[in-house]
Amino acid sequence: METTERPRLKDFALAAIADQLPADNHEPELVFLRSHLTRVTTDTLPWTEALQQSLSRPHPADILLLRLARTFPLTFVELLTIALAAAVEEDVQVGRAIARVQSPLGGSRPTLSLLSTSFQPLTKAPPISVVFNGSALACSLLRLGNTAAPLPEQTVSIPIHLYFALNNRDSAVEHTILGIQHLPSTALSASCLGKVEQYAKSLENNANQVLVIRSPAFAESRIVADRVAKQLNLRPLFLEGALPIGLAPWLQLRQLLPVFCPQLTPGEYHQIPVIGYYDGPVVAIAGPDGQLESQQRDLLSWSLSVPTVPERESLWTETLSDSDLAAILAKSYRYSSDRIAQLSRLAQHYSTLAQRDHPTEADIRAAAWSGEGIGLDGLAQPLTQQIPDEALVMPNSLRENLQMLLLRCQARDTLTDGLGVSTTACYYPGVKALFVGPSGTGKTLSAGWLATKLGMPLYRVDLAAIVSKYIGETEKNLAQLLARAESAGVILLFDEADSLFGKRTDVQQANDRFANSQTNYLLQRIESYDGITLLTSNSRQRFDSAFSRRLDFIVEFTLPRPTERRALWRSHLGDRSTLSTAQLNQLATAVDLCGGHIRNAVLMAAVLAQSQQREIDYADIIIGVNHEYHKLGRQMPALTQPSHV
Repeated sequence: METTERPRLKDFALAAIADQLPADNHEPELVFLRSHLTRVTTDTLPWTEALQQSLSRPHPADILLLRLARTFPLTFVELLTIALAAAVEEDVQVGRAIARVQSPLGGSRPTLSLLSTSFQPLTKAPPISVVFNGSALACSLLRLGNTAAPLPEQTVSIPIHLYFALNNRDSAVEHTILGIQHLPSTALSASCLGKVEQYAKSLENNANQVLVIRSPAFAESRIVADRVAKQLNLRPLFLEGALPIGLAPWLQLRQLLPVFCPQLTPGEYHQIPVIGYYDGPVVAIAGPDGQLESQQRDLLSWSLSVPTVPERESLWTETLSDSDLAAILAKSYRYSSDRIAQLSRLAQHYSTLAQRDHPTEADIRAAAWSGEGIGLDGLAQPLTQQIPDEALVMPNSLRENLQMLLLRCQARDTLTDGLGVSTTACYYPGVKALFVGPSGTGKTLSAGWLATKLGMPLYRVDLAAIVSKYIGETEKNLAQLLARAESAGVILLFDEADSLFGKRTDVQQANDRFANSQTNYLLQRIESYDGITLLTSNSRQRFDSAFSRRLDFIVEFTLPRPTERRALWRSHLGDRSTLSTAQLNQLATAVDLCGGHIRNAVLMAAVLAQSQQREIDYADIIIGVNHEYHKLGRQMPALTQPSHV
């Protein structure tokens, strides 16, 4: 007999039903059933013995099901029940025949009563008991329907994704709902690939483990989990929320690696679910916050690190095919493998729009500043203005401090090379700086200048979106913000940061305890943050003393002196005024405003001049200055029209 002519398990299931039917009924459905009985039996070989013989050379379509039978294990009654339930899903004649046999109860899905009558020759126990208490129901390979009815009237069916799996196929719906994903092809660093191989071997040799992959970038964690799965000759199944029905048999049938994806918040404990009837490898991916636990398995923790400069150069070269540009980008930008791949794709798009053959560093910067796909919307707003050196009008000492901060940010990758163990042991590559000074002295402007020099996007944190009156929500929002910003490689600017990082207080009521807990978390998390954080405040005295130790720089912004105010007036007015040198000198001497207020006064004067289609004159400036003093609630100094110089 040829392979394609071998009877299948469903043929034996239908033959078992036909064996209980009268032979003189010629209704089409019953003729259909008896044709299967004729196919599998002879005068000397009943279908039960034929079934035993067929298992030595099974039909290829039944091999996956028979493999499941050895793993779970499944009885002959369960095997034929599964085959019958699957046949209903693929052949309308099977459903009609079953409905005819079960008449007047009806229904195309087999009932426990039908199974009990048909499969009794296979077991000494009642078939209903065999199915009801068997592994197939326990692992959800089979499901009961009409459960409110008496036991004999309850039906059995197979979950649709398991039906496709038994036929060696995935369904499109299951790809979306149950977590099988096609991830973009992303190159990983050599060190990361080496660890993928090591951890995969550990999972292969010890089934009692869970590999926990931690990273602020969930996208990169998924890609690494995908590589681990491929190393195990499996595909990743990303699981969020409730577990899919029939998970254990589905994992085996489709050669899947379960990857749990809990969204953990600070201080949260999450129990990794137990997958019944499954003893294969398990992976979980999580951010830097929260704690994972497992009742039955040991946890292996792997925190993904940013590739080294040589590794980043290799990744940029692979994605851009430009070694010179790759060397520049690797030293200038501290990006993860996934971020490098993402920016390379966006940069290719920008270069195509500009009709260039290859991306440039400007295209990479534009891709980074676009903010596409980094998930910071609603938590922070981008500050996209490019701030040139000429826009910084400040004392030389302040400029030197900002220049030192710039050098510190540029050197953070290789800063500890060659230093002692006491320095390298607790080193974090993140940079945290506090800008302190009165409002309008250039703190936000300096943050924009630093971002421009580094070529990194600058995002101002929306404190209204971060701070919550509900306990634990502020920490949760900040954790989400920092994880996404760390993944995207952006600079975070916390304006009026003392509202978040303020002093801890004595515990006098319950709210004080929660407020201090929030501050403790913020202090710890900001210290381990991998990116660049800029904070501004009017006074450093408002911060907790423990926070000052965690800062790399504290930059003092003082009120401008007359010489600096004169430079500020010149810088803001440009070429659109008729002010004389004497008038500028008087403004610099008498008007003790900061740069921000000077800017507002110039804009007010520009409105007046533009409305009359002329250049800005001294009278316009006086009106603008008066407006600023009024806003501040201060008396404007007496100004006279100086002689023209």
